[in-house]
Amino acid sequence: MTPELLLEHLGLFVLSLLANGLSALAGGGAGLLQLPVLLFLGLSFSVALATHKIASVALGLGATLRHLREGHLDPRFCGYILACGLPGVVLGAWSVLKLPEAWTLLALGLLTCALGIYSSCKKQLGMTFAPRNRDRRGLVIGGIGLLLIGILNGSLTSGTGLFVTLWLVRWFGFDYQRAVSYVLVLVGLFWNGMGALTISLQQAPQWPWLSALLLGALIGAYLGAHLSIARGNKLVKRAFETLTILVGIKLTADALTLLQLVPHSR
Repeated sequence: MTPELLLEHLGLFVLSLLANGLSALAGGGAGLLQLPVLLFLGLSFSVALATHKIASVALGLGATLRHLREGHLDPRFCGYILACGLPGVVLGAWSVLKLPEAWTLLALGLLTCALGIYSSCKKQLGMTFAPRNRDRRGLVIGGIGLLLIGILNGSLTSGTGLFVTLWLVRWFGFDYQRAVSYVLVLVGLFWNGMGALTISLQQAPQWPWLSALLLGALIGAYLGAHLSIARGNKLVKRAFETLTILVGIKLTADALTLLQLVPHSR
């Protein structure tokens, strides 16, 4: 391996380590750093998206290795989240390369910012575990919410894990630490895995870069998950709110940039 190639892979590893470490701490948002850098390095949107989606699977794997040791995951509720969300992931992933993204990114960016602001205004939100909405009506409404977020997860690049985190906290009464563990294992590993498979069948990723990205994601996710477990709900809540607002600002800025380019492309 040449020095230039070694430096390139080291940079990709550090990028993935930081992006996925923050994501594992906050419950989503790895695409905030990872995808824009892949685009900056010269990949087309479709290739960068396929590469990012595959690399993000290691986020779920690294977090799973740490969170399973805590024994907080209910297998029946895990199955419920997967059954509700995976069809949406497949639908979103099949449509992402065919739909214009500017207005969708703008709406998602504004909504993501609102999530962070809402959580920061609710000081006690997600600080204790108080299960609710586990009756039939609650599960149906909760499942519809997970399906819609699954569509976003398959079709967009940043922040949708944060939506699942807040949905588990707000609707089902999870505390932030427990919600993040479900999101990282189920969304990170299974939702992202299904999205990566669906997108890669349409667009090949940048295979030579994946080894560095996957290793960084695996280690970063494990370290981020360990920090969230060790430091508790207060740190996870603050990380969630900060990263959510940053993701929302980035998505809104991306959308406005795309909208400014539209008149010139005609």
